Amino acid sequence: MNLAVFLSGRGSNFEAILEAIDKGTLAASVCLVVTHNPSALGARTALSRGIPVVLLQRESFPDGGSFATAMIAALQRHSVDWIVLAGYMKMVPPAVVKAFPGQIVNIHPALLPKFGGKGMFGHHVHQAVLDAGETVTGVTIHFVDEIYDHGLVIAQETVPVLPGDTAATLGARVLEMEHLIYPRILAKIAGEYHSRQ
Repeated sequence: MNLAVFLSGRGSNFEAILEAIDKGTLAASVCLVVTHNPSALGARTALSRGIPVVLLQRESFPDGGSFATAMIAALQRHSVDWIVLAGYMKMVPPAVVKAFPGQIVNIHPALLPKFGGKGMFGHHVHQAVLDAGETVTGVTIHFVDEIYDHGLVIAQETVPVLPGDTAATLGARVLEMEHLIYPRILAKIAGEYHSRQ
C-alpha cells in the first residue's frame, strides 16, 4: 500500500509511521510527502530517506481548482493508494477528497467531536481542553471529508488530564499516544487493503 503523508512541521507522526514500516509492523511504503511549508522538518526527513517531497502552496495557484488539480496529479504520478495527514494544517481540497473517497485519514489530538474544527490544532486544542475543565482528553483517527475534523471516526484512545497540567505537558502525553495508535490503525487499514487486492 503506497502512502502519501501530508505534513506541515517536524513530522513526528511521520517518523512513527516510518519506524513501524522499518520494523515490519506496517505493511506499507511512503511514496510521497506533501507539504505547504518549505521549512518543514518532516520534508527534510523524507528527503534524507529518498522519499520524494512535493511543495504545494495554495497561493502559488490562480484558483482552488488548479491547486487541487496539481495535488491530484502529484498523487497519481506517485501511484498513491492512501493519504495520511500527519500534522497537516491545511484543508484538503474537496476535489482531492472526491478523488480519494474513503482513502484519506487524519489524526487529531482530542476526542472528537469535542475540540475540533478550524483553528483547533497543536497547543490550541490542549489549552481549550484545560480551559473547559476536562478530566480526560485523547486522540482521534478519522476519515477526512470536506469539513475540518468531521469525517467518520475510526478509532479513539483516551489520555488523562492530570492536576497541574499545562498545554505543553498535556500535549506531550497526547503526542506519545498519537505515535502509538496511528501506526497501529494504519497497519489495520493496510491489512484490509492487501486482503482486497
